[in-house]
This record gives sequence, C-alpha cells and structure tokens, in this order.
Amino acid sequence: MSAHIIDGKAFAATVRAKVAGHVSRMAEEHGITPGLAVVLVGEDPASQVYVRNKGKQTVECGMASFEHKLDADTDEATLLALVERLNADPAVHGILVQLPLPAHLNSDLIINTIAPEKDVDGFHVVNVGRLGAGLKAMVPCTPLGSLMMLKDYHGDLSGKSAVVIGRSNIVGKPMAQLLLGANATPTIAHSRTPDLEGVVRQADIVVAAVGRPEMVRGDWIKPGATVIDVGINRVPAPEKGEGKHKIVGDVHFESAVEVAGAITPVPGGVGPMTIACLLANTVTAAARSANLPEPEGLTA
Repeated sequence: MSAHIIDGKAFAATVRAKVAGHVSRMAEEHGITPGLAVVLVGEDPASQVYVRNKGKQTVECGMASFEHKLDADTDEATLLALVERLNADPAVHGILVQLPLPAHLNSDLIINTIAPEKDVDGFHVVNVGRLGAGLKAMVPCTPLGSLMMLKDYHGDLSGKSAVVIGRSNIVGKPMAQLLLGANATPTIAHSRTPDLEGVVRQADIVVAAVGRPEMVRGDWIKPGATVIDVGINRVPAPEKGEGKHKIVGDVHFESAVEVAGAITPVPGGVGPMTIACLLANTVTAAARSANLPEPEGLTA
C-alpha cells in the first residue's frame, strides 16, 4: 500500500491565504501593513531566483516588499549599516539577508546584527536560545513548515517518537526543539550515528535533513511512519539525456512510499513551505511589534 502524499504546494497555498487574510485585517483594523526587507549581496543565480519569488509572493499577500541588491564586493561596514537602517525602519517588520554571502563577509556577524524581533529567518543567536528554552521566538522557516505539515496530518504529536537526521543550526537542531515543544520524543541522529538504520526504524516520524541524496531507504522506515524529506539534491539524470539533472531528496522516495504511512515528495513537499513560512513569520513579527494577538495557525 502506498503512502499518503503530503502536498507541500497545496499546503503552502493554504498558509499564504491565511497570511493574506491576516494582512488584510491588520491593514483595515489597525492601519498596519507588514513589511519584509530582503538583502541580496552578489549575483548568485539561485539566490536571485529565490529573492524574486519571495518578493512576488510578499506583494501577492498584500505586504510591503523592500529589496536591497548590493554588489558582490560590498564591504562589511556598508552591509552592517544597511541592516542597522532596516532595524530602525518602522515600516520593516522582517529582515532577511540572503545566504550564502560572499566569502569576505562574516555571515554570523551580519545575521546577529539583525534585530531579533525582525529576524524572520530565525537564525539570530537570541532566537536560537529562546527556542531552545521553550520561549517565544522567531522560528526558522523550514522546520516551522515541517511542523505545520506534521500537525495538519497527525493533529496531536504527543507521544510520537521522532528521529531528525541532521544536526544543522538551520534545520536539524530547531526541528528537534519544535518536536519537543509539541510533546513528541525526538532523537537527533546524523551520518555518524551507530546503526543509523536501526535508530530510524524505531521512529513514528522521520525528518530527513542530512544532505545526502536518497540516503534513507524504504527498509529503514517503520511501517506506517510519517516521513518529512527536507533534502534538495541535484543529481545526474542520464535517463533524461546526456548532461541532464534531476532534484531528489534525502529519502529514496520509490522504496519509502511503499512502507510509510505518509511522505513528502521532492520537489513539491517541504520546499514550497519555506517562503510561505517566511511570510507567516513576517506577519507574526508585525503583530508582536504592535502588541496585537498573534495570527492563529501561523506559529509553532
């Protein structure tokens, strides 16, 4: 029996519709238009596409979009000064500095210069600490989207055993914190975990974020488990022709789909949720800045 396919595109569209509704009400009732500022340094093609999509979806949801594009050789002082101006701008509720930055710039310094309450990526050390302490924080978008989909499918996650494969600051660690906050029992595993297959096989929920194409096979999955595949890997696709590529996840979909109870595809699973949750975080930041009730259904 094949698993239920969790449609990330459809779920992201639902999240964006909720965001648009909150934005409309904030404008009508309080005269507030949430604003998202995105800073792009250099001309990385993938980053350019991502920033363009962010700007488009921000405007479609009724929010203000502020884009700042800087040359690749921009010095650190100039970038820091821009971040400080955005921190002080009341029209800007969320700030995102697109990563990766050019090698001569200190990414940690730049990210930690963003005001924590405007850090809609959830990467600031203050937000990392608050999330770890179980306090109100801005939550990284990919783990937030993954949690939203898990809650939508399962409802209550209490008592579920979960394995997060991957220990990055962007996905693995915050994902485990979110699962813990939802009363699941998470284990953080990684490529050096002894008997990784056996550890994964015990889990009701598997979140794969290890960055290795199709590493998690179907026989690793507990029958009926829910699989969230965060991986986005570009691999050769000779079946499509010489020099062609395709996108695959960290899970071998064809074998896992026959064992799991539910699974996200790649592409079309977690990926679309990242920008949707960025917009959700911006609305949440705007509500918090005005001491308004936080939007329901858009936070962890």
